[in-house]
Amino acid sequence: MGVSTSSREKGMRENGIRVVTVDFPPVNALPVDGWYALADAVRAAGRDPATRCVVLAAEGRGFNAGVDIKELQARGPDALVGVNRGCFEAFSAVYECAVPVVAAVQGFCLGGGIGLVGNADVIVASEDASFGLPELDRGALGAATHLARLVPQHLMRALYFTSRTITAAELHAHGSVWAVVPRAELLDAALELAGEIAAKDGELLRLAKAAINGIDPVDVRRSYRFEQGFTFEASVSGVADRVRSSFGKGGS
Repeated sequence: MGVSTSSREKGMRENGIRVVTVDFPPVNALPVDGWYALADAVRAAGRDPATRCVVLAAEGRGFNAGVDIKELQARGPDALVGVNRGCFEAFSAVYECAVPVVAAVQGFCLGGGIGLVGNADVIVASEDASFGLPELDRGALGAATHLARLVPQHLMRALYFTSRTITAAELHAHGSVWAVVPRAELLDAALELAGEIAAKDGELLRLAKAAINGIDPVDVRRSYRFEQGFTFEASVSGVADRVRSSFGKGGS
């Protein structure tokens, strides 16, 4: 349980790939400390000069179910501040990773999961993968910044306002998912793509990642931080608690 990093997976050669795996049963709804641990693991992998590509993966039924709402309900404002900062750090770590990041997504990818994959460089998904922001049903806001990197503007708004999900196949049609594969083949497919990337010159890859980030039309850190201000406003005004009380207990 937790966040682990490995440079050796089944069938994988020592070729500059680092696999960062998230495992927070039962649904990978991360507590505050989990977001920070994920950020630390991704940053450490990118700092290693031997790393040329990072694969972000998860154990369990789904890739990520967002934040741990039970923790928010139990700890109150302290947890909200902590999770806001933790999510910001984790999303930034993926975006700012010195080498390309390939996200391997299975099952559900919700809330904070969208922040992670929206900031990844490439997404490989299983056939059962679905993506969405149920924030309005959970008394929260945020990650529209990252959903907008996956789908066109008007579709992003429709998904955001309805809390609907979109399938991996639909995202593949939009060009934001590289490949859709059977679930049993997901990690191998992600590692195969990562291997193709990692075969490039390591120094040139790092320059390429910095160059691509430098021409990004949207500052994802600033726009997401702007969104977080409205999440905080919803919390202190009581709107968030009212919505969460109708949602019930569980991860988001």
